[in-house]
Amino acid sequence: MSYLARVRTQNPLVHNITNLVVAPFTANGLLALGASPFMAYAHEEVADVAKMAGAVVLNIGTLDDKVVQAIRLAGQSANANHVPVVLDPVGAGATAYRTETVQMLVRELRLTVLRGNVAEVANVIGENWSIKGVDAGQGEGDRIGIAERAAQKLGCVVVITGREDVITNGQTTFLAQNGHALLTQVTGAGCLLSSIIGAFAAVAPAGEELLGSVVEALTFYGVAAEIAAERTAHLGPGSFQIELLNQLALVNPELLAQRAQVRQVGGVAG
Repeated sequence: MSYLARVRTQNPLVHNITNLVVAPFTANGLLALGASPFMAYAHEEVADVAKMAGAVVLNIGTLDDKVVQAIRLAGQSANANHVPVVLDPVGAGATAYRTETVQMLVRELRLTVLRGNVAEVANVIGENWSIKGVDAGQGEGDRIGIAERAAQKLGCVVVITGREDVITNGQTTFLAQNGHALLTQVTGAGCLLSSIIGAFAAVAPAGEELLGSVVEALTFYGVAAEIAAERTAHLGPGSFQIELLNQLALVNPELLAQRAQVRQVGGVAG
């Protein structure tokens, strides 16, 4: 059974501590996929919600001290209860506060997946890459190498999204080539992807099967975006955003298999 089919059969609960800009879009996207979103932030309950969840997705998009503490509490509970943790380090490298916060989180928490653009991931592990706001700036370097080094350093699957998405556990590495440029014109598209990764991770055991589930999550999201773009050609990003939600519900495992563009690239020894 594909991971997509598992998600729709198991309806995993995904606990999201995400940013204010994207919460409704993220919740609607998870519902369209077939997962169950839980948007809990209160210090009094985040540990309990994380314990019952299939996955916990932590997003630093709109930070303050209360959010940071909620993220820490949820992450600690998820770790204690063997619940997968996905971290989206939005804007890491843009300000000292963001960078210091995310570096503290990766020291304190055991991550299952880290997903960001190349600048964010580089800054998480202390490597230099320019960033403009929450978008990756121009830089020099090997995106695959940065992803693999991050995966080895953090002991988790790392996803670097871009024109081609890099997915690696530090030893085995894939490039996923589905997707569409309109995703960059919809705020929260990357944040929603992180939560979808959480839903797929929730239905996969650890190890190589976890890596496979994350690869399928990226491919699924990219295929949904391609079809949404085709169906809303010349209508603009607003129509694309709505159709993306439609396609998250409509893309099935057979269509996904037909359209998937994924290839393995040279991994490195651990």
